[in-house]
Amino acid sequence: MKWEQALKDYQLYLRIERGLSQNSIANYAFDIKKLMAYLEAHAIKESPLTISTETIQQFIYETAKVVNTRSQSRLISGLRSFFGYLVFEDYIASNPLDLIESPKIGRKLPDTLSEKEIDALIQAIDLSKPEGERNRAMLETLYGCGLRVSELIHLKLSDLFFDEGFIKVTGKGDKQRFVPIVAITQKYINIYRNEVRCHIKTSHGFEDTLFLNRRGKQLTRAMVFTIIKQLATKIGLKKSISPHTFRHSFATHLLQNNADLRSIQLMLGHESITTTEIYVHLDKGHLTEVVEKYHPRR
Repeated sequence: MKWEQALKDYQLYLRIERGLSQNSIANYAFDIKKLMAYLEAHAIKESPLTISTETIQQFIYETAKVVNTRSQSRLISGLRSFFGYLVFEDYIASNPLDLIESPKIGRKLPDTLSEKEIDALIQAIDLSKPEGERNRAMLETLYGCGLRVSELIHLKLSDLFFDEGFIKVTGKGDKQRFVPIVAITQKYINIYRNEVRCHIKTSHGFEDTLFLNRRGKQLTRAMVFTIIKQLATKIGLKKSISPHTFRHSFATHLLQNNADLRSIQLMLGHESITTTEIYVHLDKGHLTEVVEKYHPRR
């Protein structure tokens, strides 16, 4: 079996059997392509079925020179998944990554924004331009509903259930959930829909897409990143932020205001409560207040 065919089969498995998104599949494939490039650069003729643990170990060692510990750990995890698939399909007897340990890494706490910083970013949007109303509605939706950027750009008009106070969100693996949407976020989406979007000539296939670019097509993830980076530069914000920062801030601010973890988990679309628990680690000040208020030795 050649590497190209093995990778193609693996990607098909990830899409059909595991139901992963295109972005997740691309990330997994990137790890395998890095290994393929290494083998080619060093004229190593081993196939996916014959490659040794020693060869993979040498590849990881070389890669570790130029990437951080977290990236190295993710690479090992990606390779382990690929060869695990080959074991599952009975192409190989054992996983060559079984004897390779991932480096120990600490839990990385996500960056968050304060309410004042979020307000400053939104106030910096130039509403004199048509895209200004769109950008304000997008940022309010990111923060007000805790969406991933992929969920935001795929949001449809038919996903808006404002009378019921919810939006339907399609998350990882095409799993759907309903997320509450507050009146202020509804207000800004409606302004964009009724005053801006209705004047955009929609391209074929994007008639139901909520947030459109000037050509009437769906926005890209990169465009949303760029909009947020430019706003951060405009207000002189020194933090490194992205669309995901609004999602982290959504969860952290809910926790600070005494929302329970289970509710936050459901709104974020986390499969496991342990993923949501990272926000407990973020809000140390809140935990101190809880102890001082409720502990018998306070």
